[in-house]
Amino acid sequence: MCIGGSSTILAQNDTVTVDEITVTDDKGIKEVVAFPEAMNYDLDSLMNLYMSKTYLDEDNDCQMKDVNPVFAKEVYIERLKHMPTVIEMPYNDVVQKFIDRYSGRLRHSVSYMLGASNFYMPIFEEALEAYNLPLELKYLPIIESALNPKAVSRVGATGLWQFMLATGKQYDLKVNSLIDERCDPVKSSYAAAHYLSDLYKIFGDWNLVIAAYNCGPAQINKAIHRADGERDYWQIYPYLPKETRGYVPAFIAANYIMNYYCEHNICPMTTRLPAQTDTVVVKRNVHLEQIAAVCNIDIEQLRALNPSYRRDIIPSTTAIEASVRLPQTDIGKFIDNEEEVYEYKADELLPKRSVVIVNDNTPAISSRPKARSGRSARNRKVSGGKTITIRSGQTLSEIAKRNGTTVAKLKRLNGLKNSNIRAGKKLRVR
Repeated sequence: MCIGGSSTILAQNDTVTVDEITVTDDKGIKEVVAFPEAMNYDLDSLMNLYMSKTYLDEDNDCQMKDVNPVFAKEVYIERLKHMPTVIEMPYNDVVQKFIDRYSGRLRHSVSYMLGASNFYMPIFEEALEAYNLPLELKYLPIIESALNPKAVSRVGATGLWQFMLATGKQYDLKVNSLIDERCDPVKSSYAAAHYLSDLYKIFGDWNLVIAAYNCGPAQINKAIHRADGERDYWQIYPYLPKETRGYVPAFIAANYIMNYYCEHNICPMTTRLPAQTDTVVVKRNVHLEQIAAVCNIDIEQLRALNPSYRRDIIPSTTAIEASVRLPQTDIGKFIDNEEEVYEYKADELLPKRSVVIVNDNTPAISSRPKARSGRSARNRKVSGGKTITIRSGQTLSEIAKRNGTTVAKLKRLNGLKNSNIRAGKKLRVR
């Protein structure tokens, strides 16, 4: 197989599996190339995303969408050559295999990604422009996540740009128990552009940058060393990890299919662009369900607009402000009803206590002999119950909360007709 030069004819027994391809050259030498993980994502799961269900539809007017034309090698070479890109897009057998996968088995996924690109490509382009990077890099998330902002790989890479935890934090993406900004399309796109810019400063070659984005700069430097200092991706190719050998060809194929889908009878899903959105700062911790209920907004829409909040909770403090993204038409509703939002089911939806009172009652010491069996001991504990001495200023509500019970149960246990209690008296709590 002549990578970087003229292509060779594939043998008849070249095999394709779900996760990798085996390319056999005209000398009988076999090479296994792995497909990026996102090329195996289930289309049904992509179509279950809120944005897909709400704003994407099959194009029923499209004709022949399951017929994939086959072209001569020279046609692919010419098409790749004429794409308006800074990054070189050469042709070879491996690139052809990836084009075949996108235009064949993955054609319906490509249809989805063409539709979903209306949501995400403007964000990608803006971030890449901010760092003065080639705009064709906007197709990296095609092979990283299949444009799924909630994608998580088998090794934990997350979001549209598939940031690993350490790299995400290195580029100021906040990740904790409540927040994962790797899932935020805007913040992760600017972080990715920053990272790609830094990689270009290291390697000065876009193919090496794209490969390093996949496997890390250390692996690329190792491959360069093993190739006696060669800094051409196609020359260090044999020394790269299996998946990275397929990563640049997959990137070239993604650029090809996103430009020449019509020639392969692939129709983009029709897109209804969602209403414009804006952010508003929240003053306190707030749950998305509080906003949904008070402002009458679909909770699934809120989750889609705020994918970085892992447990539907927006944590906000006086030191660190947080914001929520809402449809622009609902911003006024939130501002006008903000206090009501914070109060709505706050004890139920935000139950974490700020202050707790330690039980300082001295346990009663029983003179009875210990029970011989666990069963009889449990029975005695239940029948004996537990009592406390009421302290000055205490209320039934406070005692109930501290002992994990309710005011109604306390009244029933102690035969109380009202909530009046006196300091110094004994009160049975269970």
